[in-house]
Amino acid sequence: MNQPVRRADEADSAFVEAFLRANPAWLAQRTELYRALEPPTRLYGDGVTDHMAALLRLQRERADGLVEAGRGTAGLAGRVQDAVLALLRSPDPADCVSGEMPGILAIDAAHLCIEAEHPGTRRLPEGSVARLLDGRQVVFRDSPGDARMLHAEAAGLARHDALVLVPGEGPAAMLTLLARDRHMLDPAHRTGPLGFLGRAVAAALGR
Repeated sequence: MNQPVRRADEADSAFVEAFLRANPAWLAQRTELYRALEPPTRLYGDGVTDHMAALLRLQRERADGLVEAGRGTAGLAGRVQDAVLALLRSPDPADCVSGEMPGILAIDAAHLCIEAEHPGTRRLPEGSVARLLDGRQVVFRDSPGDARMLHAEAAGLARHDALVLVPGEGPAAMLTLLARDRHMLDPAHRTGPLGFLGRAVAAALGR
């Protein structure tokens, strides 16, 4: 009863083996398949050692990606700390946001936007902050369609932006940060540092 099944399995195995022998680079070009393979032991020779090395290389690449993301978050946190120090020194928080923060945060533009008239800020229509943030403290976006409203004369650079809630009493407010380089406003950096920056701006405004 089991003999036809066994012969089919043997035929499939023979086909796979023949295909790999005829296309020795095929598996090496598809490293993601190594996750599905059971690694052999080293005692079978150099070819197997290469196979194990490929498995290790794949895991190392994944680990390097996690480390790089962690470094990006740490770098952003350091820049945010410097931006908060600039806020503490400045007599005008709105001027600090637009004048100093782009250089400190290594981005192209920053604005303080409020749903009211306030010197040095961008005025937004009522309800804009709630609509854009949708209950979140920080929102990362690519190719924003409302760049002119949020970024003014810098709208032409608007490839990537981050919207940051400025909490507190009074008219709704948020920071709008703009960068041509996605790495500077990468969602992988997480939202904690920018959320803290929004709260620091709120404190500087006395909100």
